[in-house]
Amino acid sequence: MFRKMTMAAILGLSLAGPTMAMAAEAPSGATGSTAGAPVAPPAFMSPAWAQDLCTAWNNSPTLTEKLAGSWVKNNGGKGYKVMEVSDSDMKTTPPVQLEIALKGGKAVCSYGGAIKVSKLNYNYDYKMWATTHDWHHMGSPLTAMMFGRLNFKGPKMEAMENMGPFAAFLKLVKDVPATVPAS
Repeated sequence: MFRKMTMAAILGLSLAGPTMAMAAEAPSGATGSTAGAPVAPPAFMSPAWAQDLCTAWNNSPTLTEKLAGSWVKNNGGKGYKVMEVSDSDMKTTPPVQLEIALKGGKAVCSYGGAIKVSKLNYNYDYKMWATTHDWHHMGSPLTAMMFGRLNFKGPKMEAMENMGPFAAFLKLVKDVPATVPAS
């Protein structure tokens, strides 16, 4: 089932727009009455969506390979970096987190979900927030930060040195299928 969901997520990323619902094959029971029933994508910025974002990260060679050097190793000795992401329009929705660690020579997302690390160290951890509209119409990270569409805390020089992978991450935020509130 996990392989089917992962494949559907991969195909959904390449075929579906950011606000389109993704249909996934539901598990079929003995009667087969639920086979092929569409499954709505998780809510934008929910822990389930963050888990899908984590899976998408691991399917991105740009992120897993280009961030496998000094970026992922700058983690304060705890073995992983934290990336906290939130939507400033969604006041009642708590932020979500990704944990990125060096595994097998790659920068791998080992966790995506609800907040686990409540105190971030901005020498190596990241916090990003934007409005729902801006998350889905971000463009380049440098332009987004210059014009205030993306708010950011973290190691600024490190981020500047990794603008290419950072742009790939911002694209994933809008491309991972989700139920998105109307903006």
